[in-house]
Amino acid sequence: MPVSCLRLAIVGTGPSGLYAAEHFLRQQPGIESDLFDQLPTPFGLVRGGVAPDHQKIKSVTRVYEKIAGHPAIRFFGNVRIGTDLSRDDLLRHYHAVIYACGAQSDRALGVPGENLAGSYAATDFVGWFNGHPDYRDREFDLTQENVAVIGMGNVAVDVVRILARTPAELQATDIAAHALDALRHSRVRNIYMIGRRGPVQAAFTNPELRELGEMPDADVVVHARDLDLDPASAVILAGGENRAAAKNLETLRAFTAKAVSGRSRTIHLRFRLSPVELIGMGRVERLVLGRNRLVERKPGEIRAEPTGETESLPVGLVFRSVGYRGTSVPGVPFDAKRGIIPNERGRVLAGPGTVAPGEYAVGWIKRGPTGVIGSNKPDAVESADMVLVDAAAGDLNQPAEPSRGAVEQRLHARQVRVVSWADWQRLDELEKARGATQGRPRLKFTRVAEMLAALGAEAAMSPKHSQRAKPRCGSVP
Repeated sequence: MPVSCLRLAIVGTGPSGLYAAEHFLRQQPGIESDLFDQLPTPFGLVRGGVAPDHQKIKSVTRVYEKIAGHPAIRFFGNVRIGTDLSRDDLLRHYHAVIYACGAQSDRALGVPGENLAGSYAATDFVGWFNGHPDYRDREFDLTQENVAVIGMGNVAVDVVRILARTPAELQATDIAAHALDALRHSRVRNIYMIGRRGPVQAAFTNPELRELGEMPDADVVVHARDLDLDPASAVILAGGENRAAAKNLETLRAFTAKAVSGRSRTIHLRFRLSPVELIGMGRVERLVLGRNRLVERKPGEIRAEPTGETESLPVGLVFRSVGYRGTSVPGVPFDAKRGIIPNERGRVLAGPGTVAPGEYAVGWIKRGPTGVIGSNKPDAVESADMVLVDAAAGDLNQPAEPSRGAVEQRLHARQVRVVSWADWQRLDELEKARGATQGRPRLKFTRVAEMLAALGAEAAMSPKHSQRAKPRCGSVP
């Protein structure tokens, strides 16, 4: 079969899945791709993970809209793989399945007291303030004056920044309405951002760090002693290769020289500290931290080792931001230790050295939760190229029912309310219109039932999808 006659399923509509779809359009315009998402809305963490006060970053969705709106691509929202459609269903209908389902859970701290009330994953908080339906009903006790955020990446910075923003600042964003209402009554005053290693190893980017010092009603406190460098870190900076770390250190040193002005909130940046225990009677009341020293185990690898010294912070809320983690797709091979689908350059491995024909991975579920949005593009291109190579060699899956309408018929028979691309466009306009009434970029629907109700009761099945494009190959009706 010609490569241009292939039908592909892409599971996930975040950046990696959409970049893969774009690559197919550029290389083989005749290939038809069906995009599946468990939510009625596309764009993955760009919608549900990027902080609401970073609207410029979210503008990348304009590129994604052009990709997903192409006639050769169909969007199937509100479809759960593993429930509404199985892996076997996908392999029955598509020549290749590309898993782009990201990293949907978080890593635990693994310390006593972590399960106390008041201890949360940063991913829960991010999903909550972004209006993700899975986190809509979370509750956070914002009457607490002291909060700790464990981690030194950009997600940790996002959590700190949202906690430190004024209601007026948040009003101008697309933050979820329920989160804005709760944050209007926040009593948070001290926010401690804690990293286990030093400033040179911090994972945040310099623009995000600088932004903390530009907030109108928050002071930033950094102690000069925390910026003293261990010998190995000093060597790294002296080499001049890690420019990002050098810029971060320069910004942090500028913070130490800046006087505290008595603003409503204070952000405390602390380094070389690890959580040892969370203590409280039923809920978090204190966080015990262990001081670390940095040791170079081998060239370029600097690890934190405990010194035995501890200190205690009186905090009532703790957010852990120590990494996202992938979750398994029912029936698909999964490396539980690494939290990824095992693969070789994107080709899914059914076992050591054994490729699963017609199955591929892209993005965080392929490589782990590293990089920024743009990092997903070369990653997706690599996997998409493997699909094209295998197609040319005749090594893809051979589906029993590759017809264009087979998946729609199966979903219809299972009474799944599919949300099409036309449906999403209607939701998008409704959200923007709702936001305009309150002077905001958009007012999000934060429950799946709300979204479906807004679209009406009619089924978004084959008529809306099949009108997008005519089949390009006589052998694939």
